[in-house]
Amino acid sequence: MAGSGVFVVFFKGEKSLMKKLTSSQVRQMYLDFFKSKGHEIMRSASLIPHDDPTLLWINSGVATMKKFFDGTVVPKNPRITSSQKSIRTNDIENVGHTARHHTLFEMLGNFSVGDYFKEEAINWAWELLTSPKWFGMDPDRLYVTVYPKDTEAKRIWHDEAGVPENHIYEVEDNFWDIGEGPSGPDSEIFYDRGQEFNNLAADDPENYPGGENERYLEIWNIVFSEFNHKPDGTYEPLPHKNIDTGMGLERVVSVFQHAKTNFETDLFLPIIEKTEEISQVDHYGENEEKDVAFKVIADHIRAVTFAIGDGALPSNDGRGYVIRRLIRRAVMYGQKLGIKQAFLYRLVPIVGEIMKAYYPEVLEQADYIAKVVHLEEDRFNETLKDGLQLLNETIKQAKKARQHQLAGKAVFKLYDTYGFPLELTKEIAAEEKMTVDQVGFDQEMQQQKQRARAARSNAKSMGVQKSLLTDLKTPSKYIGYERLQAIGVLKNIVIAEKQVNQVSQGIAKVIFDQTPFYAEMGGQVADQGVIKNNDDQVVAEVTDVQHAPNGQNLHTIKVLRTMKINESFSLEVDQEFHAKVRKNHTATHLLDQALRDVLGNHTHQAGSLVEPTYLRFDFTNLASVTPQELARVEKIVNEKIWQALPVQTVVTDIESAKKMGAIALFAEKYGKVVRVVKIGDYSTEFCGGNHVENTSELGLFKIISESGVGAGVRRIEAVTSKEAFSYLEKRNQLLQKVAQQLKITQLKELPHRVSQLEEQIRQLKQQTAKLEGKLAQQQTSKIFTHPQKIGQYTLIASQVKVNGMQQLRQLADQWKAKKFSDVLVLATTTAESKVNLIVAASPNAIKNGIKAGDVIKQIAPLVGGGGGGRPDFAQAGGKNTAGIQAALAAAGKCLENN
Repeated sequence: MAGSGVFVVFFKGEKSLMKKLTSSQVRQMYLDFFKSKGHEIMRSASLIPHDDPTLLWINSGVATMKKFFDGTVVPKNPRITSSQKSIRTNDIENVGHTARHHTLFEMLGNFSVGDYFKEEAINWAWELLTSPKWFGMDPDRLYVTVYPKDTEAKRIWHDEAGVPENHIYEVEDNFWDIGEGPSGPDSEIFYDRGQEFNNLAADDPENYPGGENERYLEIWNIVFSEFNHKPDGTYEPLPHKNIDTGMGLERVVSVFQHAKTNFETDLFLPIIEKTEEISQVDHYGENEEKDVAFKVIADHIRAVTFAIGDGALPSNDGRGYVIRRLIRRAVMYGQKLGIKQAFLYRLVPIVGEIMKAYYPEVLEQADYIAKVVHLEEDRFNETLKDGLQLLNETIKQAKKARQHQLAGKAVFKLYDTYGFPLELTKEIAAEEKMTVDQVGFDQEMQQQKQRARAARSNAKSMGVQKSLLTDLKTPSKYIGYERLQAIGVLKNIVIAEKQVNQVSQGIAKVIFDQTPFYAEMGGQVADQGVIKNNDDQVVAEVTDVQHAPNGQNLHTIKVLRTMKINESFSLEVDQEFHAKVRKNHTATHLLDQALRDVLGNHTHQAGSLVEPTYLRFDFTNLASVTPQELARVEKIVNEKIWQALPVQTVVTDIESAKKMGAIALFAEKYGKVVRVVKIGDYSTEFCGGNHVENTSELGLFKIISESGVGAGVRRIEAVTSKEAFSYLEKRNQLLQKVAQQLKITQLKELPHRVSQLEEQIRQLKQQTAKLEGKLAQQQTSKIFTHPQKIGQYTLIASQVKVNGMQQLRQLADQWKAKKFSDVLVLATTTAESKVNLIVAASPNAIKNGIKAGDVIKQIAPLVGGGGGGRPDFAQAGGKNTAGIQAALAAAGKCLENN
């Protein structure tokens, strides 16, 4: 196979041998370098955004850092580095056709949140790239661009890093700005791949580092975030300057492996090789057109595998639609390689093997992911038949109308609904000597993108950085695990983004040196309660508690009496409220494990809410949970309650917690020290919330609903303790009432009595149907014996008294069997004062151009409705009973005009 393997290459004029590094080594070396500079390595977050409605997918490294950059949260370490998996699908059409477009990619990044700035960022970047200890690239092959007004960055690159003047380019576009929020100039770093990659003439204006060319490859972008872009369009210095960088792993690996494109690296080649094996005919590198198919398949299966592994599932909207679209595009390109059977699922383990060094969870979930992909492939193969039929029909209609071009709207429907790549439609059309309306297709594509943007949240992608709460570093301790009443010293009072020394009324936010009030986190709602002074008077009501940027419990209070900073107050949590929340939180853990026991280990938490009166638990699962499965889950949870299992809390390091088997939420970030909640030997989870001491305190657990909330995400709502008893008692009262109405003395007799009633209803329906049939038969002799003669056709058009559309169809069947006329039009009214309308046409009438579907479309509006159907039969519904006679008369005019 052309291009396979990893090469050691000695470039002409280069000072040293290029290092031979695998993708895993490049990733790890980058992270290790910044760890040596005091950075904390942050694990890649889930592709599904956590608490960020502005994003469909995590699309960059900085997307996971928003809360740090806008000051919502202050990180424990202001220096962070990561390799973040990301998905972008805004230019999916370019995948496979260019060297570096991908739907899934990894972004290496180092970030400074109000810590170091340009000097360190630039010098460290140069050290990583050129030091023999690290990447060891030839400095002569590296070029940088700077914002023209950023003279400081240019000076540091030249004077400190030692980059020659002729390797520094000023580019006006080097200013990172996404609208309101943090912004600033940036520097891009380019690698000269050599004249052999040059695709432009020497005098071409794009032939320079930063231009549109193949020779100079952008490998890194360093953003110096130092301004707030204000709502009025002006800029002001940020209270805390930040560094945000991004290095595409796929790109830099292509440099180390001397690959013409990203696809000839160890991140993609094993997938391509497996696809070759499955194809048994086509081979990568032999045909440029077929190579596109190999690339698209390799790219798309990576994105699909990671997305499903993170909990997304194929569907018709949102993230699910993206997955479905990627699978369908890959299947279509597989067909271009001659692969007719399901095959993508066989590539999932290959993706897992490639990425196992940093993403072991992909390989661990490979069987489940492959199952989802296989099911979707099978579903699409059925849909594909409909798509091909639609395309052939579209071509046929165009030819009939003597058109030589397929309408853009029809072609887009094939692309959007059936997954047909535009290129495939063009090929099939070309075989029929036809073209495609590209302009119309592009217009439809643009409208779809606008609809997608409109469907997302209008929330700002990144908030304007504010320094007040960020700068509050008052020591504050949460002591609610031990007690629910404590004396706390008031340290900070914040009103309308300003600090004050006292408050007498209204709403304020306050921080105490210690507090028993739990701040909302992990689905558990915040504690409520009161604050009292030394005279035991209530001075404020606590309505909410959230975490301040530096982690303190920030209380939102309704002030009733004067409060001053540095005074002591009694903080008292509402113990009944708190006790109910604790019970439901422990029940959530039991439910989580019980679902895995019943449905399988692929099931994991997708969200939760723990209130005092109920709990809500979202989890991933391909299908709805059956009543039998729900009953098993509910039984398991209650058994664990009745076994009186002890609930213990262990504070330990994260590695020890994992060895204990603790389950972590992938969307959550955990520090070095974690809190683990153990429920006997049954459940062990990372959790910072409040729990009971023994499961027996829950008393009872009852599921009250199960429903779908998104693609592959189900939701269970449940109650415990008193609320569970109340729920069951209300149901019992309902059953007692029904029993009384049915005159049953014992509830156990109720099922038998209901069965008797069902049988009576069935018999009555049969009798009614027979009577209605006789009535319809009687009408037959009246309406079918006197057809009208209209031109060359005979017509029966009548209003009849029958029971709905079903009996109209039965009359139509009788008409067809006896051939009473060329055309039949019947109408009836329903009990709801609506109209049912049918039209039937004989083979002779159809042959002469009369189609039932055409007739119904013309007459249905007269009864205030619409409909359609086949040439031989069509039906419609309407709301205007007064228009029936007009509709019947209009049917005759349809025949006159033909």
